[in-house]
Amino acid sequence: MDAMYLIDLSLMIFQGVLIYELIFKRLQPFLTRLVDILYLYAMDQINWNDFEKVQLRVGTIVKVEDFPEARKPAYKVWVDLGEDIGIKKSSAQITHHYTKEMLHNKQVVCVVNFPEKQIGPFLSQILITGFADENGHILLAVPDRDVPNGAKLH
Repeated sequence: MDAMYLIDLSLMIFQGVLIYELIFKRLQPFLTRLVDILYLYAMDQINWNDFEKVQLRVGTIVKVEDFPEARKPAYKVWVDLGEDIGIKKSSAQITHHYTKEMLHNKQVVCVVNFPEKQIGPFLSQILITGFADENGHILLAVPDRDVPNGAKLH
């Protein structure tokens, strides 16, 4: 290879890096938002009957244990969902924002009609709901006031 070829190649690589820095990095937030919007429009719509099939209920956390066997950091959580449903257990990956002590007596929103799921040695009976923060760590979905255990989300 001659020196001119190497200089041309170096200039092309440098120009590519500049184009990436100037255009793509500035467009990235816009492109990310565009993908989010397209995803929303591409989602299947459900009707009211579909929504009613999902049993979202409020319960109070009554017991929390570490779950060292879990692949990702998690707790074993027991939730009192009222007289009709009783106490159910779940594995919850919520260790980033919550200590065990913070969770005791906290009301949470749970899906109670999923099939049970074996997670390692633990049988999860409900799904405790939450929202991912900007880093993917879960923040619990909670009512803003106390409501009776077992109350249905409408």
